[in-house]
Amino acid sequence: MSPTNFTVASPPPAAPSESVKRLLPWLVAVAFFMQSLDTTILNTAVPAIAKALAVAPLSMKAVLASYTLSLAVFIPISGWMADRFGTRRVFSSAIGLFTLGSLLCGISSNIHILVACRILQGCGGAMMVPVGRLTLVRTFAKSDLIRAMSFVAIPGLIGPMLGPIAGGLIVGYLHWRVIFFINLPVGLLGLYLVYRHLPDYCEKHSHPLDIIGLILFGSGIGLLSYVLEVFGEHTLSWPVILGLLIISATLLTGYGLRATRIRFPLLRLALFRIRTFRAAVGGSYFTRLGIGGIPFLFPLLYQVGLGFTSIQSGLLMVPQALSAMSLKMAMPGILRYLGYRRVLISNTMILGLLIILFATIGVGTPVWLIVAQAFAFGFFTSLQYTSMNTLVYADVTTEQASSASTIASTMQQMAISFGVATASLATAFFIPDHFHTSVPEMIHGIHQAFLVLGGWTILSAIVFRELKNDDGNTVSLHKVLSHVG
Repeated sequence: MSPTNFTVASPPPAAPSESVKRLLPWLVAVAFFMQSLDTTILNTAVPAIAKALAVAPLSMKAVLASYTLSLAVFIPISGWMADRFGTRRVFSSAIGLFTLGSLLCGISSNIHILVACRILQGCGGAMMVPVGRLTLVRTFAKSDLIRAMSFVAIPGLIGPMLGPIAGGLIVGYLHWRVIFFINLPVGLLGLYLVYRHLPDYCEKHSHPLDIIGLILFGSGIGLLSYVLEVFGEHTLSWPVILGLLIISATLLTGYGLRATRIRFPLLRLALFRIRTFRAAVGGSYFTRLGIGGIPFLFPLLYQVGLGFTSIQSGLLMVPQALSAMSLKMAMPGILRYLGYRRVLISNTMILGLLIILFATIGVGTPVWLIVAQAFAFGFFTSLQYTSMNTLVYADVTTEQASSASTIASTMQQMAISFGVATASLATAFFIPDHFHTSVPEMIHGIHQAFLVLGGWTILSAIVFRELKNDDGNTVSLHKVLSHVG
């Protein structure tokens, strides 16, 4: 076979202008915000929607899980689609699908139609995150990537935190359908701006799509995502959950074996041979298992344990988002002076200690202290995500970027689901009676969950120990400064 059959990145018709470089992070950030907000905004609206559609609240689980399942299944093909059809076309199609899905969700008349429309939403959301990251990687030099990534990482933090309070406010003062309709003007504006300003990157020679690999990997990941969604609940028995996990593991193992034997696999697992990629993706997965459960535990602690209203609980999460936004400009400097290895090891341990400190929050804790702890946690969480997300691309080539983005996004989606499941299981384990729990017992269970998640986060720092001091210097510019003076 001729070497030209390999996928080769084609340069854009023209280098992106400075105005495009200024606008691009905003476009990607808005898309990220839309996608991340929709993962949690429905949570507080479940009772109202269930009543309106005349179904039991537990039946709404399908509405919540269908979106996550759709993300997990369709993320793996996002890289191939961007290579084949171009980043502009795929990204605009993703926003269009997401916006159309939102409109259809808002006018749904029964739960079955709503579930189908949520799947359509998930198809669009699955393309937005990895293709958006890929566009940033191919637009900005590696030395400028931290600044761009730190900006677009903020919506991923703000969306899940503001989702519950936004959903509560909309249901309380407007109508539950508005939850979906608010995406329409943002989506339409995004479509216009993407069409006008998003750089279009595609491949000269696109390899065929691995259909069998897509079936194996997509069904395996989708099934695993479903199991994680219902983990810790009583909707399925333990033998059924164990059986589904075995089937999922078998499918994913089958894909792993196939990926090592064909020339153009759906995902290039050979990327894990790159030390920086392996540490970034693996470290991101294990760290998010601890961090990812915090948005689930905070509302429980504030509302059930401390007696705050849903609005007050949501406001107590705002400091975390504000710190992520206000201190984002400091993050490139921190990485530039310390380097990835020192930042990721020390920052992961700091995050673990901060999570453990949340176990000290009780009925008598001053509000200012809760706000201060949330502010600190927001900054170090944002630094962690920015560091891990940019290290993924430190040593991958241009033609490997799409597969790297797809793998990173898939692992991140799994970690988000598993993080919530881990927090739920940890809390339930320390509560003696799930049906008749007193407030002190609930607080005790949540505190113990904080200790477990904090300890796990500290242990996850081990993954980053394989990094060398100069790893990722092309992105952080740490090596350049070390030669000064």
